[in-house]
Amino acid sequence: METDLFIAGKWVPASSGNRFDVLDPATGDTIASVADGGEADAIAAVEAAAAAGPGWAATPPRVRSEVLRRAFELITERAADLAKLISLENGKALTDAKGEVTYAAEFFRWFAEEAVRGDGAIATAPSGANRILVVRQPVGVCVLVTPWNFPAAMATRKIGPALAAGCTVILKPASDTPLTALAMAAILAEAGVPDGVVNVLPSRSSGRVVSAMLRDSRVRKLSFTGSTEVGRILLAQAAENVVNTSMELGGNAPFVVFADADLDAAIEGAMIAKMRNGGEACTAANRFFVEAPVAGEFARRLAQRMSELVVGPGTDEKTQVGPLVNEDTVAKVDSLVRGALEGGAAAVTGGSRPAGPGFYYPPTVLSGVAADAPILREEIFGPVAPIVTFTGEEEAVRLANDTEYGLVAYVYTGDLARGLRVSEAIEAGMVGINRGLVSDPAAPFGGVKQSGIGREGGHEGLLEYLESKYIAVNW
Repeated sequence: METDLFIAGKWVPASSGNRFDVLDPATGDTIASVADGGEADAIAAVEAAAAAGPGWAATPPRVRSEVLRRAFELITERAADLAKLISLENGKALTDAKGEVTYAAEFFRWFAEEAVRGDGAIATAPSGANRILVVRQPVGVCVLVTPWNFPAAMATRKIGPALAAGCTVILKPASDTPLTALAMAAILAEAGVPDGVVNVLPSRSSGRVVSAMLRDSRVRKLSFTGSTEVGRILLAQAAENVVNTSMELGGNAPFVVFADADLDAAIEGAMIAKMRNGGEACTAANRFFVEAPVAGEFARRLAQRMSELVVGPGTDEKTQVGPLVNEDTVAKVDSLVRGALEGGAAAVTGGSRPAGPGFYYPPTVLSGVAADAPILREEIFGPVAPIVTFTGEEEAVRLANDTEYGLVAYVYTGDLARGLRVSEAIEAGMVGINRGLVSDPAAPFGGVKQSGIGREGGHEGLLEYLESKYIAVNW
């Protein structure tokens, strides 16, 4: 297992010689020591990416496609080992980790196919004076900043389109989960990515190293997935050099259940939307709005399913819910739940942090949550489902939109017209109708309002790494 920085195709120690520990969330024990990159290393990575840029941009799209296809095959071949690594450093259940590996690999397969589709356009100017020729060219050097909750998939979702478009990249993974990113670097090198095209820079000084790269005029793109708070800071820094940005920020997903919904389907969807990755996902259902006639039954049945989940170390095959990623996360979840209980909510199941080692929190369902409760104002990022009742479609939409975020929403109803009507009225970049899972490499992923700028996945994901150049020409 490589634990140094990956710059210009080589594994190198941090220039400072510093390293930092990676912890197992199930025990709090150290599992590895990783090179701690600094500002000098960040600039070295930019230098490597800039030097490799012209050659990679000139590489035929089919060749770039085949490299990504080979990376997909290597990830698929090593899926079991990668899943264990993700569970070890992230804490997620092995089942979730296996699902992530499959999802991560699909981004390389999808963008291997998209690499040959960076099409332009040609038209006659309305005046007839000239032709309008539009070509697509790679943005250039890209800084990619990824979170800890999906350490493989968030990396491939950015690296895939960047490489397909002909860009070079510096990946700055979350310091809680750098091992998966380094494993991806090794796979990409084996797949044939030229030296300097992909660089990986683990660091505990995330703010300083990213700022240093954004100040370098050779960096032309920033793609960030993380909190809205950090996103605002990075947007301000990117503005100084007018750097192209893509931002996938926080979410506060409403899960709306109407009385005419198929409750069996709604419960199944809720288990996926809430408990995928143990609730540590920006797409996780965060606020459950259930129409009054079925609210009690929904809460009872959801609590029963949640209470039956097996909690334990993510690497254990029997585990269905692993620990949260670190102490800060579990403390935040515990504080939000205690606040809701003090505000009059009732714990139908769970509701208190267990004693013992590791960063665990039990699957929890809260009923009778007030519509203005603090737990509904921010991402929980844990296995907690707060339920609020509503009466009528208008109130459901109002409650769903009562947030600064707008990433994803879920709507369950037996009336398709209502489902479509509510989906259009809800302020979100994505909506699942009678589905608890919306993520797909072939679909544009992203939000509105404070949930971000731009889209990842789909053909739109490739366009995020291409610039349109207009050429006026006569012939």
